[in-house]
Amino acid sequence: MKELIIALGLFFFIEGILYALFPSKMKNMLKKLELIKDSQLRTGGLIFALIGFIIIYYAKS
Repeated sequence: MKELIIALGLFFFIEGILYALFPSKMKNMLKKLELIKDSQLRTGGLIFALIGFIIIYYAKS
């Protein structure tokens, strides 16, 4: 459970730093996100989720 809380904190930290350092670029990126098809976003999300799972699996074993 401690690792999950640390991971969530790290996620918020990275997101916050990106918005703090590059606010205009983040806004532009979010506008471009609307142009991407839902299927492409879903596929990308699944790929990143799988990569994250593999990293966690190897780190824990």
